[in-house]
Amino acid sequence: MRKHNGMRPQDVVVLLRILTFPTTAWQGKDLAAALLISPAEISDALRRCQYARLLRPDGRTVHGQALLWFLEHGLPYVFPAHPTDFVLGMPTAWSAVPELAAARGPAEPAYVWADDQGTAWGLAISPLYPTTPAAARLDTEWHELLALVDILRLGTGPQRKAVQDLLHRKLLAKA
Repeated sequence: MRKHNGMRPQDVVVLLRILTFPTTAWQGKDLAAALLISPAEISDALRRCQYARLLRPDGRTVHGQALLWFLEHGLPYVFPAHPTDFVLGMPTAWSAVPELAAARGPAEPAYVWADDQGTAWGLAISPLYPTTPAAARLDTEWHELLALVDILRLGTGPQRKAVQDLLHRKLLAKA
């Protein structure tokens, strides 16, 4: 077994995508196709997630409570988002989650993942994995989960609290 050198951003992407599959009858190649990530990288991500106890011993089921704790308390520090220039891209954070429009501050700009096929202008933040914008076009439910995670990576206390409540409802129902 390879040495565990910690989580990588794509591990979060993989875990969130597993949660949007309708059953646990998926295969690594299904994840690879859905996420536009190589099968070898998927295999490595699953191994790291199991080692970190975010994926149950069966290797197919996400440990929902552990993932929530990691997303809320670890992700903003391990994989923070730092907005850069205004670019054309795919909406993320508040821009992609209509339910949270009220939590967005009045002067809060739109946030996007830079993307040539994007539909919105906003401050660019790096997605957790480079293929995320293209893969998000294929699954709106998964795109919304990633947008919520981006709010955790960006947000202040009250904004993060609103997202945490929504993530609890969405993720625990699936895990």
